[in-house]
Amino acid sequence: MFLRRIAVERVAPDGERHACPLGWIDNFAMRNFTNDAVFDDTLPVADGLLEAGSRVLLDRLGAAIEDWFRRKGYLKAEERLEVREVDG
Repeated sequence: MFLRRIAVERVAPDGERHACPLGWIDNFAMRNFTNDAVFDDTLPVADGLLEAGSRVLLDRLGAAIEDWFRRKGYLKAEERLEVREVDG
């Protein structure tokens, strides 16, 4: 079911990347009530990494995670979130 590996990183204004802590990603996966079943096909596996099924649309996932992280205060105003598929 989880065919894809997706990196979740916060990016500082200077371009420095930091893997988002597993706790943040897990908090999104366990507490994000979007009423969108497609996000049920995600599994946090490590800092900065989650696995996802083929139904998960990367742009929608990225927007939902960034919105959640901002509401929780995980991302600073000057930081951005990058969610991308990685090999592996």
